[in-house]
Amino acid sequence: MIGMKLITSDMIDELIVQAGANARQRINYNIHESLSDPVQRLFIASSLESYFRPHRHPEKWEFVLVIRGLFDVMVFDDAGRVIERASIGPGKDIIGFEIPSNIWHSWVPMADGSVFFETKQGPYHARSSEFAAWSPEEDAPHVSEFLSRLKNAKVGTLFA
Repeated sequence: MIGMKLITSDMIDELIVQAGANARQRINYNIHESLSDPVQRLFIASSLESYFRPHRHPEKWEFVLVIRGLFDVMVFDDAGRVIERASIGPGKDIIGFEIPSNIWHSWVPMADGSVFFETKQGPYHARSSEFAAWSPEEDAPHVSEFLSRLKNAKVGTLFA
């Protein structure tokens, strides 16, 4: 079919395999043509050990649908306290969400091979995300300990 971009189950299966082989334990597949596109559309596949550092997008919203597996999404206040936590995925009451700009948040994969589809405002700039100072960088030695704390955090847990 000319002009139509088809998303197949095989493509999603392959993304999951690629995520497991990637050092970050996740990988994305962009549907948009260019990082300068005004709307960014992408699939992100992750393993259980993928760390999504708490961050916010000062000027951009995000809309997400979880299509496989399970993620817990947490929202934090400026001090690093969990103020919301939701389990999102097929078979749950919540399968997607939209988060406004300037909200601290993080993803926690709760099932191996989890995949979400994200739509957000473009264009993409590396500086369009601000990372929480109270969270370790992705390559820090204590990331696995921090990720374990995220997996077990409840509303009210303070990370700062």
